Amino acid sequence: MTSGPLLASSSDSADVVIVGAGIVGLAHAVEAVRRGLSVVVVERDDRAVGASVRNFGHGCFTAQGGQALEYAMAARSAWIRLAKEAGFWLRESGTVVVARAEDERAVLEELHESRGDQVEMLDRDDVAARLPIGADVIGGAWLPLDIRVDPREAVHMIAAWLRTQGVRFRWATTALAIEPGLVRTSRGDVSADHIIVAVGHDVDRHFPGLADEAGVVRCALQMLRVAAPGDRIIDPAVLSGFSLLRYGGFEECPSLPAVKERLAAGHPDLVAAGLNLMFTQRPDGDLTIGDTHTYGRTVDPFTYESLDQAILGQIASLLGCGPLTVRERWQGVYASSPDRDFLIEAAGPGVRVVSVTSGVGMTTALGLAQDVLGGLLN
Repeated sequence: MTSGPLLASSSDSADVVIVGAGIVGLAHAVEAVRRGLSVVVVERDDRAVGASVRNFGHGCFTAQGGQALEYAMAARSAWIRLAKEAGFWLRESGTVVVARAEDERAVLEELHESRGDQVEMLDRDDVAARLPIGADVIGGAWLPLDIRVDPREAVHMIAAWLRTQGVRFRWATTALAIEPGLVRTSRGDVSADHIIVAVGHDVDRHFPGLADEAGVVRCALQMLRVAAPGDRIIDPAVLSGFSLLRYGGFEECPSLPAVKERLAAGHPDLVAAGLNLMFTQRPDGDLTIGDTHTYGRTVDPFTYESLDQAILGQIASLLGCGPLTVRERWQGVYASSPDRDFLIEAAGPGVRVVSVTSGVGMTTALGLAQDVLGGLLN
């Protein structure tokens, strides 16, 4: 299945040309349409198949910190508006962060103190009313602003909606060279005053110097889809104590070092694997669970059964259920940098290279695009 007709080799022009049709590229196309600009999107595959469709579909807004929090909060309203316009499934479901130790609950109390009504503390019974839980769950917190979408549906429906707004897609088209005012592709040239390069972890394929300077590498994830135990409906996204180590908003909490120390002592292999133990429920009822993190300029395509089994065991323990039935397994890959959450760099007059380098593209892209495009046009 393709997302649009393939165009024969030809020349084209627009106000904005965007290289990459993942969520970051599409977010910039949405923002350009909002500003009344003509847009051409160049994408090497015949539909988005990268990080944008391989994730949890979780708008994890409240747990962000710094610039990511600003972009996330701007993105929230943009997601809700876009879901209505493009017709894709979206749930304002919030997130439950499950606490299985007192230090985890202390972190959540501290986040509640700093974020106010963006965080509601839960006791064990409150958590149990929202999802099945194991015996070690002592409480948690609810983050009511978070949302869920089905990433396998939403990205394609955003592209389809953009076509109705006049955006022209060049699918299965490789960007061969990018220079001010011009993108040379395998299907002809596209000229534009403004160029956005949103190719995720492949920024080093086009601008290796920028990637090296920013320390951009690839982060590979192991993820699974499993049957929900007892066919239970679990509306919120669910995070765990391991998740506290992964999001910037928790770094502000004085109790976080205690969580890190305890988990590193009790589960050194899982902390070393960068486990973010979490799940979301798909519209069909299955759970997307994960995930681990491995970094490198080039990552191996092979996954480790021991890590999958660790994820499955931890999720089953959190839910207080027996062995989970696996439907699918896959590897996600996204851009990562040790020094920044976002790469936003000029690669020449009118050319911006944009990548989310912290694994929160779905959460922040629609806010990020407003900032980047506004700056580029001004």
